[in-house]
Amino acid sequence: MVEMTETANILHNATPNSLVLMDEVGRGTSTFDGLSLAWACAKHLAESVKAFTLFATHYFELTSLPETISGIVNVHLDATEHKDRIVFLHKVQEGPASKSYGLQVAKLAGIPSNVIEEAQNQLHLLENGEHPHAIKSANNLQETPSPLPLSHQGRGDLPNLQPVLQSGLFDVLPNPALDALKKINPDSLSPREALEQLYRLKEIYSKGK
Repeated sequence: MVEMTETANILHNATPNSLVLMDEVGRGTSTFDGLSLAWACAKHLAESVKAFTLFATHYFELTSLPETISGIVNVHLDATEHKDRIVFLHKVQEGPASKSYGLQVAKLAGIPSNVIEEAQNQLHLLENGEHPHAIKSANNLQETPSPLPLSHQGRGDLPNLQPVLQSGLFDVLPNPALDALKKINPDSLSPREALEQLYRLKEIYSKGK
């Protein structure tokens, strides 16, 4: 609420002569809500308010705004990694950042090493879909608009979105057929064995529908 109150004040009172600094708008809510709010705020500041604005965001989808709205450009602060540490070069570069440095920044800030190590383990599990708490029932998923694509048509408006399932951070539906497929080494199978595996996968998929 504090963030939204301050954002509302900026959007109501900023003028073309204002300097506006916005940092991580929408981060305190769900991914889709936050992304939509950040998109709409950035669009309003650029098209309606026309204030000089520095808009910092972790939503990479917003980097597509310059494609449809004149006057918006993407920049990032250059950084490099050295021995698992991040070094800021204090140099502004054109374009969006190529990656996230969340864990490196946490380490730089003094987060305990055992917490960093656990975060690295959790990150590895999440990136590989192996998190132990990553399974939830499909009944817990809600139908909601898709996040903003990086390429779309229009004049900076939100694109026409098709309904998709929005899950939480750790929502990954189990897929026995996919799990079985991952265990198959196609180079070691004879044609007959490959056919048998195909029928097995089909049976597993049919049971899971």
